[in-house]
Amino acid sequence: MDSFDQYQVVVVNLDPTIGSEIKKTRPCVVISPDEMNRHLNTIIIAPVTSTSRPYPTRVEIQLRGKSNWVVVDQIRTIDKRRIVKAGEHLKEEERHKLKAVIKETLVD
Repeated sequence: MDSFDQYQVVVVNLDPTIGSEIKKTRPCVVISPDEMNRHLNTIIIAPVTSTSRPYPTRVEIQLRGKSNWVVVDQIRTIDKRRIVKAGEHLKEEERHKLKAVIKETLVD
């Protein structure tokens, strides 16, 4: 079983999808904690898009020098077998912004 780190960017095959779910193979950010990521066959991810409107549930990040947005309103649990490859980790500032938006969206 592969282990992935919280706040790591991974490329995930999200198909098949239904309705308005974000589709295709795309970067996603692992948001589940490392303890879960080490022991379960599933992880929690938030998809990343290169085009976004300024929604309060979107967090801007830089991937390969370009602006992208983590889509907090599309968080989902996936089987690790959907992961095509693992990549870079979010910068510290991006992590803090993402944590704040997740908390504001799901906790408060």
